[in-house]
Amino acid sequence: MTECISEGLYRIPVPLPGNPLRELNSYLLRGRERSLLIDTGFRQEEGRRALFAGLAELDVDPRDVDVALTHLHSDHSGLAPEVVGETGWIYVSGPDRAYLEQPEEAKWAHTDAFYISEGFPPELLAQNRANPARALAPVPTGRYRTLEPGAVLEAGGRRLTCLPAPGHTPGQLCFWDESDGILFTGDHVLFDISPNITPWNGMEDALGCYLDSLRAVRELPARLALPGHRRPGALAPRVDALLEHHARRLDELTAILRARPGSTAYEAAAHMTWNIRSRSWDDFPLAQKWFAVGECIAHLDHLRRQGRLQREQQDGVWHAWAL
Repeated sequence: MTECISEGLYRIPVPLPGNPLRELNSYLLRGRERSLLIDTGFRQEEGRRALFAGLAELDVDPRDVDVALTHLHSDHSGLAPEVVGETGWIYVSGPDRAYLEQPEEAKWAHTDAFYISEGFPPELLAQNRANPARALAPVPTGRYRTLEPGAVLEAGGRRLTCLPAPGHTPGQLCFWDESDGILFTGDHVLFDISPNITPWNGMEDALGCYLDSLRAVRELPARLALPGHRRPGALAPRVDALLEHHARRLDELTAILRARPGSTAYEAAAHMTWNIRSRSWDDFPLAQKWFAVGECIAHLDHLRRQGRLQREQQDGVWHAWAL
């Protein structure tokens, strides 16, 4: 079940049932006294069994484990409080810790109102309570500890430097093991799929932040980049491919707005290209439709910052025109 990647470094695959990502890569740095687990999986039973079975297979007692989160999303953070219990700590960036510690109802009420202002039908949002982003989130805990940019985590004979990579979330981190040339990318760089970029409160241009963060890690001399999902790969070529991917997406969205001026984000997203097995936009799984609209909004925000579109609010809903 577990995979030895390098001395003292293991991958524990954690299933994500019903999710197109299929599984999370949880990485364990096994130490003599304490071990460090990077990311944990959704707060659901199948993933819980797999994660704790992986720790047992490696003869690691959860009471001797701390968790480092690459970012706040539930498929990475959901099981963290259960792993550390009252004996370990959950290390996370300051911006993402602030989100994790917000009351869930208030957080989602704000998010729902925002999506309605972007044209998402309220009746569909009312059905979105089962979205894993909210349904499988971690339980409240007082075990969070903030990682500042450049902080160093030590475990299993390794030193991991915390590199801020905002975009996918406000406080996404990569962990850089310079001595072994290994970069833990979380969802900042994925090799089989493109990370989902959506708007965040307080970030005027999440996509712009993401593109800058991609460029910032591109020149690291990484011999191996270990992502949060699916297979590893070579860092620089993948960064170049992701930059090109988003350039094409921006051009695609501009063309959609020229053909359909005044579209809402929900309407524009329906005409974007998505790698989802559905016959039409109406057939999209609701959770995937929600993520798709979020990605469309992030691209609209970046186009606006580039001076390539204008937006206007009509009856409480935003519409966009290409310039």
